[in-house]
Amino acid sequence: MADTSWLKVYYDAACPLCRRERQRYERWAQRANSVEWLDANAHESVLHEHGVTVQEALLSLHVEDANGHLYQGMPAYSLLLHRVPLMRPLAVLISLPVIKPALTWWYDRWVRRRLSRQGRL
Repeated sequence: MADTSWLKVYYDAACPLCRRERQRYERWAQRANSVEWLDANAHESVLHEHGVTVQEALLSLHVEDANGHLYQGMPAYSLLLHRVPLMRPLAVLISLPVIKPALTWWYDRWVRRRLSRQGRL
């Protein structure tokens, strides 16, 4: 598994739900200080270095591990959730071959709908 001594999470800080989820994570995580939360909207150059546009980052969660590897979508969520003991079963569940594609499909549609309603798609 990836080195998880720290993570950089590129998320949509303009999204109220995303901000609430970040706050929930920080309350539950025992090692919250080893996670750097970066607003994808404000880190275009860093994302560009990884070959990711801001629009792509808004459409799917991106998490960078200590080795510089960038995870996207459900693998990114799984990596982040693995750090919270209470959420580890969910991290395993969302990685299952039967669940992952369905959850990805649902999440992708939800994010596109949210961004479209906000005029950011």
